[in-house]
Amino acid sequence: MSETPRFDTSFDQEPGTCLRLSPLVRRVLAGNAGPVTFTGTCSYVVGNGEVAIVDPGPDDPAHLDALLAATAGERITHLVVTHTHRDHSPGAAILRERTGARVVGCAPHRDSRALAAGEANRMEAAGDRSYAPDQVLGDGERVHGSGWTLEAVATPGHTANHLAFALQEENALFSGDHVMAWSTTFIGPPDGAMGPYMASLSKVLARGESIYWPGHGGPVTEPARFVRAIIAHRRQREEAILARLRAGDETIPALVETVYRGLSPALKPAAALNVLAHLEDLHARALARADGAGLDARWRAA
Repeated sequence: MSETPRFDTSFDQEPGTCLRLSPLVRRVLAGNAGPVTFTGTCSYVVGNGEVAIVDPGPDDPAHLDALLAATAGERITHLVVTHTHRDHSPGAAILRERTGARVVGCAPHRDSRALAAGEANRMEAAGDRSYAPDQVLGDGERVHGSGWTLEAVATPGHTANHLAFALQEENALFSGDHVMAWSTTFIGPPDGAMGPYMASLSKVLARGESIYWPGHGGPVTEPARFVRAIIAHRRQREEAILARLRAGDETIPALVETVYRGLSPALKPAAALNVLAHLEDLHARALARADGAGLDARWRAA
């Protein structure tokens, strides 16, 4: 197997439409396409008759109306949330008011670590801090409906509170933003953390689901192969960062220029946070040292 993930950027569903994916799963696409959301947020309707919606998505009236149209004549019993980024969770509170469904899933938003002195939180705007679930699900806890069962799988990393959900009846995993077929996952401190993310990748690799339905883009159809490739890719990235530290690069901008050579300027802020996530993980493992904190720190190999 190649250590380079084979990303799949094919996706032809239109925003506002509902597509049947399996006997128990339908997908409704939000119209919030962008550099980090790809073609938009994927909301999933689970079940038939009495249904759950996994990740109701952004506060977008057109998308919420599309979800209600897709479930016309059915009863929405649960609004299931993988994590509290604004492209995934805000729609839950609105649909709760409109349908009476219970909001269940991840805990309220929190950062993966405290801010260092003088450090700005560049991820502050991404978090939905108004999210208030009716029930927080712990790892392994389940919610049930007519013909379906969803098991919470704690997968911190992209956010501290990230959950995936295993659909028992179809051996499928709603992977949120933890694993996506179209791209690697963005890890941006203090919101996200690389150490927990890598541990969560190993955790889902040890499971046996045969397909992943992610928060953006199409399905991961060979999960074990793909997750192994993602782990290898991340380890190669950290080795490249360590090599550049040993070569004398000390700052995150310098590391972005050498490790992400040729990257579009528009993507460099996200790349800088990804590099910071790797550096903080290397620091936790005593492989790198920092003078200062956050994006302005100066780094060297330990």
